[in-house]
This record gives sequence, structure tokens and C-alpha cells, in this order.
Amino acid sequence: MQVVLARDITEHKQAQEALQIKENGRRKQSQTLVELARSKTFQQGNLNAVLREITETTARTLLVERVGVWLYNQERSKIECMDLYDVSTKEHSFGNSLSQKNYPAYFQALEEERIIAANDARNDTRTKELSESYLSVLGITSLLDAPIWLEGRLVGVVCHEHIGESRQWTLEEETFAGSIADFVTLAIEASKRNVVQEALRQSEAQFRAIFERSSIGIGLIDMKAEIVDTNPALCEILGYSREELSGKHFINYISIQRGDLKRYKQLVSGIRTNSGKTSRFGFEHSELQEQLVDRHRIEMERRCLHQDGSLVWTHISVSVIPDSNGEPEFFIAMIEDITERKQIELKLRASQEAAEAANRAKSEFLATMSHELRTPLNAIMGLSQLLQQKIVGSLNEKQNEYVSCIYSSGEHLLELINDILDLSKVEAGKEELLLSPLPVSDLCNYAIWTVRDRALEKGLQLTHEIDLEADILIADERRLKQMLLNLLTNAIKFTPAGQVSLVVKKVLQGMTFTISDTGIGIDSNQFQFLFEPFKQLDSQLNRQYEGTGLGLALTRKLARLHGGDVSVTSILGEGSQFTLFLPNPVHLGAADEAKKDTEATSSSSSLVLPKNKTILVVEEENTGIVLQNYLQTIGYQVKWIDNKNKFLEQVRTLQPDLIFLDVQLVDDLRDWNLLNILKQEPSLQHMQVVIMGFSEPPEKLSIMQAGANDYLLKPIQVVQLESILMRYLNHSDFRMNETPI
Repeated sequence: MQVVLARDITEHKQAQEALQIKENGRRKQSQTLVELARSKTFQQGNLNAVLREITETTARTLLVERVGVWLYNQERSKIECMDLYDVSTKEHSFGNSLSQKNYPAYFQALEEERIIAANDARNDTRTKELSESYLSVLGITSLLDAPIWLEGRLVGVVCHEHIGESRQWTLEEETFAGSIADFVTLAIEASKRNVVQEALRQSEAQFRAIFERSSIGIGLIDMKAEIVDTNPALCEILGYSREELSGKHFINYISIQRGDLKRYKQLVSGIRTNSGKTSRFGFEHSELQEQLVDRHRIEMERRCLHQDGSLVWTHISVSVIPDSNGEPEFFIAMIEDITERKQIELKLRASQEAAEAANRAKSEFLATMSHELRTPLNAIMGLSQLLQQKIVGSLNEKQNEYVSCIYSSGEHLLELINDILDLSKVEAGKEELLLSPLPVSDLCNYAIWTVRDRALEKGLQLTHEIDLEADILIADERRLKQMLLNLLTNAIKFTPAGQVSLVVKKVLQGMTFTISDTGIGIDSNQFQFLFEPFKQLDSQLNRQYEGTGLGLALTRKLARLHGGDVSVTSILGEGSQFTLFLPNPVHLGAADEAKKDTEATSSSSSLVLPKNKTILVVEEENTGIVLQNYLQTIGYQVKWIDNKNKFLEQVRTLQPDLIFLDVQLVDDLRDWNLLNILKQEPSLQHMQVVIMGFSEPPEKLSIMQAGANDYLLKPIQVVQLESILMRYLNHSDFRMNETPI
């Protein structure tokens, strides 16, 4: 008899099969992670390619229908699909997005949970918000989402989407999903690193190209003053090869002056002093460096020793390059060959000195000759008077006519000689002012009384008006009378009909004497010749008027000898207005400067102006350079910029006394509010701004309403410019409402 035992092992077999499937899945997941770790795509740093490989490999490994990588946008208001792989179509897509405000519970779960394993995604509290608009539409039943973290911050999610019956996610699958999210983090870091490295390579290539091709010599010097590198331009300036200069001391080739070593030490200490201020003051490093850039550079003109033994004049600009800790690491020297410019400057200086010497000799000669001419002229006029008085006998009618002609011609010649003598004395620096308190009303009455007969002969109305506050002025009485008479006589001479007026006003820094007429006027193109000696304006209308052209030249020089000046406004055919300004006694120290300036520049039309005034010029290159050079030549401190981008920064830094702003650099005057910004800041409310342009703009009124003080017409004439400078820098109340030329 045989006994057969049978046992049901179905359950055991099923368990073994399940365990085998689980083991196979675990092995497959491990292989996938190893493949991703060894992938060359990761090494290339192309984020899009890496994400495509991750989503495709993960979908095959987990046997899900779709795998997508979603990243936050810059505002962190939504997540955007960077890559989504669909197994059924074997296609990649991107561009879809999910807004945080529409799915707050889902976004909160991403922040709080390590893994979102939603077996029933449509009913899970964490993901059911997505059901109607996303899950149901695509037939998704289960979700396995792994948040992506980068530097402690949530940046996105890897989403595994299952279609069909609900799926129970295993612990191994959750762990695998977390590992995939880590791989995405590594891919993002590699991509950012690749971008930074590529930018660094491009920056280094650009710098090297600039370094090698620059026409200005560039030298890199270590903190021991040894040359590390040089560009071809510097090698050419010094006459050595790069290899010959490498390792040599920089100062061996540069002439050193007293104080240079101290300046280098201050440059280095400036870097050390200001490193570490970021945390103290709250500035970003780049912002702090921008503020200190001017203090981290020294500029000087020095002679360099060429290999052939010759000396080369150079302009050297030295800056410090700090290391990552803010400590000085290198000097960078920018060296420009200015030998040719220096030679021209020396020739010009020699020519100027020769011209000044010749001008002084001319003035001394004229002064001497004027005295010599007076002796025979006095005899001629004296004898003419004796003949007119019939002391030696009676004269017939014709003889009387001849004698009168001789006497009047002598008077005219005497005036000419006196003017030449006075002008020569001023230019030669021999004129001395006898300053004393003078009653203004008496002086004006004298001047009006003197020229009254001439005005009556021409039928002109002669008026005068004196400010009640204009009582006493300290000046040279004879010279002040001479200046007033010159201006009044000139006005009467060139006024065929109408009126001539004298208006005296007390202003903040002195007194103004304004002589106006309704005469022939002056073309603005002729202003440049107005105050030059022996110049008669070239006009058919005024050629009928005799004169030497000395009166206005002498008047301006006498005014400047007092520390004042003469300005003019005029309209051709309508009349002219000359204004004589003389300063208060407290400003009389400027008279000495005026005298020195007159000695140095003779017939120059430059103003004697205060040396401590700062002007900001906002103008395009050509006009800006000319304007800057002229203003610096006459004694102002000038800062020039060629665009409006740094306008407010420069104004706040410099606190200029006057601003010249080119209208062409303003995009739209009607919408431009820089002037309003100036007026809104307490420290800038009183800033004076002069707009410059080639024509009177239709929006001039809006310019003034926006806060501009004046408008200067181009091309700028010296007389126009001096009038503006007098108006806003010499004495602030001087004809503030006067229409600019």
C-alpha cells in the first residue's frame, strides 16, 4: 500500500515570484542609477539633454506612463514643465505649468513631505486639487512625486504618473524616486557651473584680446613691484620684449618723484581700509567698489626710460587689483605715450611767452609814444585856441573855419591818444586804481549832464533811474566816470532816433549800471569782436560812424581791474543793452587777480573769475571738450560727462555751482523729470541749470517751468558764455530774468 502526501504550495510559489519580481525591480533601479551616474550627458552640462535622459530612463525603470520634471519660475508663483516623457508616444514635451494659487494644498505638500506617494491620486488630500484640470483629463490614477531641493530650497518636483488601475507604490520605488530627484539636483548644479565657467572663459578671452590689442601700454605688476605681464604696446613704448621685462622691477623704467612712494602706499592702504565694509554698511561688494573707484587709482605724468637711452613722456594710471578676500594682489598700470603732445605743449608755452613778451613790449612802446605825441598836439591845440581868441589879430571867415577844424581834429586825436595810453597802461600792468567811497547819484548825474548836449543834438530822449539802495560805491572815480561816459557816448553814437537810458541797481554782490538804447543793434555773430581793441564791426550801417574801437575794450579792462565786468545783449535793428558790474568792497580782492590776468593775457577776453567754483558740463564729446577746456582755462573746476545716465550721481557728488546741460542728450523734454528731482532734494533745490541748444526750442517755456534757470544758444559765443557766468556765479541777482542771447 502506498501513501501519497500532497501539499498546496501555490501561495509559496506566488510569494517566491513576488519576491523575485521585487528583487528584479530593485536590481533594475540600481542599474538605472549606476547608468545615470556614469552618463556622459551629465558631464557635458546640457540641462535639457540630461532631463530628457532622466525622464526616459525613469519611465522604463518604474513602468509608468509618464515622467516629468517641473521647476519653479523666478517669481516662485508656479511650476513649469521642463521635460515630460510619454511612454506610449515615445515623445518629449515641455511648457505646461501649474499655478500655486490654484493648487495651494499640493504646493504645501511639496514643501513639507519628502515624497508624495498618492496611490489614489484623485481622492488623496494632497493631490485631489489636480483631479479635474489635470489627472482626469489625462487618465492618471496614481502619482509618485519627489520634490527637488537645491541648497536647502525647494526648486521643483519629479512627477511619476501611472495610468490604469490604482497602483500601490512600494518603499523601494519611493526611495528610487528620491534618488532621481537628487540626480536632477546634480544636473541643475552642473548646468549652472557650466554656464559660469563658460562666462569666465569668454571674459578671460575678451580681456586677453583687449590686453593684447590695446594701443595703450598695459603692465601687470605684483606687490613686490615686479613685472608679471606686459602687452605689445608697453613693450613698444619701453623698447623691450615681454621676456626681457618679465620679473624686472617696474620702477627701473619709470622716473620717480618725491612723494610717489607715499602715493603707492596710500593706494594699497585704501584697498585694505575699505575691504570688509560690506557687512558694516550693508553695501554689496560691487556697489562699494564703484563708490571707491576714484580713490583706488592714481594718475601722473612721468618720463620712461627707453632701451635706446631716450626718455619718453607718458601718462600713467595705476590701479590696485584685490584678491577674493579684498587684499591687494596686483597693480595694473595703463601707460600712454604723450611725448608728441608734450613737445607741442612746450612749443606752445614758448610761443605764448614770446607773444606775451611782444605784447608787453608793444604796450610799453604805445604808452611811451602816446606821451611823445601829446607834446606837439598840446602845442597845436593851444595855438589854435589863441588864433580863435584873436590874440594875434582878426581872422577872416575862412580862416576861422580852418582853425576850428584844426582844433576839433586835435580834440579827436587827443581822445584817441588818451585811450591808447590808458589801454597800454592797463595791459602793461602799470595802471593803479585810486579806490574811494563815491556817491552813485552824483556820478550818474555828471555822466548824464556830460552827454546831454550830444543827445539833444540828435533829438534823443535821455533818461536815468537810480535804485534807492544804490548810494555808495567804492571805485576809482576817474575810471568809473570814464567807463560810464564810454558806454553812454557809444549808445548815443549808434542810436539814430529813440532813447538812451541809464539804470543803476544794487545787487547781492555789488552794483550794476545798465545802458540801454533803441539804436542799430548788433548781430550776435559780431559779439566776439565787440571788446577787442581797434575792431570796428563790419556792417554797412555802422561804417558811417567814426571811431577807433578802443572804447569798449578799455571799458571792459577797467571793469575787470575793479573785479567786475561788462556784458552785452542786443537785437539787430532794435537796440543794445550794456551792463557794467562792479563788486562790493568785500569783493575788491578780485581786483588784484584781474590785474594779474590782464598782465598775462593782454587782449584776452577771459573773465577774472573765482577759483573755487565748480561747473558740471553734460555735453556731447566735441563741444563738451571745448567748453571744458575754456572753463578750466579761465579758472573754474570743471567735470564733464557725455551722457545723462550719471547726471544725478555726479550732481550729488560734486554739488556744482552751475550746470550746463545739452538739450540733445534729453530724449523727451516734456516727460523728462531730472530737473524736478533736483528741486525735490533739499540739498539740490538751489542748483542752477543752463540748458544748451542750437535753436530756440518751442518747449523752452516748459524747460523753465521744469526748473532750468536759462537757455544758451549754440554755437556758443564767448560774450554769451561770460554773460551766463557773470549772471549765476559772480553775483546771483544780476539780471536773473534777462532773456539769454
